Amino acid sequence: MSRRLALAEGESARTACARVLLRNGAEEKTGVWVSPGVLAMRVGWCAELVSGMTAALLAEHWNSVDVALLASGVDTGGRRLPSNAWMALRRLGWTSSAPEGVRVNDRILRMAQEQAGRQLRSAHWRAKVTAGVLATWPGDPLKRTAEEWDAVRGAVPDGRHLPSSVIKSRTRQIATYLRANGRLPADVFELEDVPRVVGMLLLAACDRQQATIERSESDPRRAVLRLQLPTRPLPRSYADWTWVACPITLPPTVLASAVLHLPTLRLAGGRVQADMAYTHAVPTTSPTGHTVALGVDWGLNTLLSAGATRLHPDGRISALGSGAQFRAAGVLAKQHRLRRLSEHLHTKADHHQRLIATNAQHELTGKHTVLRDEIRHVSKRRSNLNDALAWAAARWVVDQAIAARASVIYLEDLRSLEARGMGRTLNTRLSQQVRGRIADHIRHLAAEVGIAMVTVPAKNTSKHCPHCLTPLRHRKAPDQPTIPGWKWAACPNPECGWQGDRDQGAWRRIAARGLTHQSKTVTDRANGQMTIPTVVDKLEATAVITPSAIQSRRTDRSKTGPTRRRTTRPAPRRRRAPSPAWLTRPAGQRPEGPAPTDRHRLPRAAHRHQNGTTISTPTRQHRPRAAALGAGFHLHAHVTPPRWETIPATTPDRGSLS
Repeated sequence: MSRRLALAEGESARTACARVLLRNGAEEKTGVWVSPGVLAMRVGWCAELVSGMTAALLAEHWNSVDVALLASGVDTGGRRLPSNAWMALRRLGWTSSAPEGVRVNDRILRMAQEQAGRQLRSAHWRAKVTAGVLATWPGDPLKRTAEEWDAVRGAVPDGRHLPSSVIKSRTRQIATYLRANGRLPADVFELEDVPRVVGMLLLAACDRQQATIERSESDPRRAVLRLQLPTRPLPRSYADWTWVACPITLPPTVLASAVLHLPTLRLAGGRVQADMAYTHAVPTTSPTGHTVALGVDWGLNTLLSAGATRLHPDGRISALGSGAQFRAAGVLAKQHRLRRLSEHLHTKADHHQRLIATNAQHELTGKHTVLRDEIRHVSKRRSNLNDALAWAAARWVVDQAIAARASVIYLEDLRSLEARGMGRTLNTRLSQQVRGRIADHIRHLAAEVGIAMVTVPAKNTSKHCPHCLTPLRHRKAPDQPTIPGWKWAACPNPECGWQGDRDQGAWRRIAARGLTHQSKTVTDRANGQMTIPTVVDKLEATAVITPSAIQSRRTDRSKTGPTRRRTTRPAPRRRRAPSPAWLTRPAGQRPEGPAPTDRHRLPRAAHRHQNGTTISTPTRQHRPRAAALGAGFHLHAHVTPPRWETIPATTPDRGSLS
């Protein structure tokens, strides 16, 4: 099959990855069917050989001199090193060999060199960050001053846009080493041990003599992966290696026109997982020339707030609708509970470890093993929950952009956010949100449909009015204008008078800032990410949302007749006609809603006021008796008010609370 991807005008190539399972295989020479368990065992034998050689290479070259030489991109003779890690290591003469008495081909050595080379190249960035933190070591590691933050950001690579959490975590790591040894480490190689090697097979470093992959001609959804696997743990000769053909069912995300590449194999839960890389054509995105944009703002329980804006030819910017919100309070609460459970298990396991010490026959050894298994189980649950939340939030954002026909998504850049000053619990919840993973998923999904994703500075997006840039006054709720808070914002400018949800105003500011700063968009050559690094005051002055015109009712509502007599029997406001209290005929009766129609009288809760109200959170304990009796929403349901309802001293463009 051809490895070249045909591109049309306005298209670009994009490489993505899909996870598939290798369920079984077949011996090509004998035709014997290989079961899933046997296939996982043979892949594990091969992965152990590769991981052993990789660990030896890392231990030999885990020092600052060798890592700097590899990261420089040139060898000792001044020649440029190849981009493939295994070829670069061979150019430098860094080789490894199989254990004595074990026979492997050269492609197995390539996979070991490729994995070791990637680990050593990634260590170079950590070494530069650690060196910058050590060179500007603060007087108080727990709290840097503003001058110390400027100094450390100037010393580390790309420190201006580096998240503060990275610098703080590296500082805590160095402080722990200082308390244990009484001195600062020389570099990251003294601070960190040799990385642990994960058992996996990087088939991308191989050629057709070790592995091949071909798509089925009859069914594009199927492919066949052929690879050589050992028949014993320590193969003594080439006869102990045989070809195994593994059928693969490709997921729907892999298009029929995509070009498949050799995957990476790893073991997970006794099964073989394959990270299938493929290249396909996507529409080309542009950093400029956008007229419709989607602005996205971050929150805590309301994780994302988004809305679309349009840039008119005369330079005006108008909002398209009142926006929407992605609420994840339930998922985040569960994530918070799992985090507290994990901390409790870690504390208990550490206490047992101190009691056990070096005594392998201690009576707490069994309990300690159970705790470690439970910690791994909880960690896996947290990881799966975070991954599901990130994909759901990213899919929601891209769907909003597609529905609004936006060509760009402007996302608030919170990489430098420092969660402090909000209490211990809230700081922890803010610092452990999966914002980085959501941003990566948004960038991936948006590129699939030709939508650009640009990060914009977050400065003053929630502080200033989106219509006149006046500093807003924040309150707890619209019905409590005198109580300080942060959720509800009101513009003090009498000529503007805008007020609404804080997040609803923030996404307007983000989208307007992105549209006016299109010419300042910068694309990173290394990863292709687009960002607006700084805010220009001249352009920021034009980043305002033009208020929509007030639409008056055209229908004449003057009284033309006598008032209709109302029934003395009250009914729920969700329905203006009372339902019969008793079933008198087999059919033709108006249903009563959630309440059964065979009751003699309506339930007491049905006589209550059933309209949703937008109020602040009640302080007293609430018992939802109405909901328990089957009358629908109870009195304190927090829902969006009707569109025709007005709040005193407000303008129609106030944003949604849903």
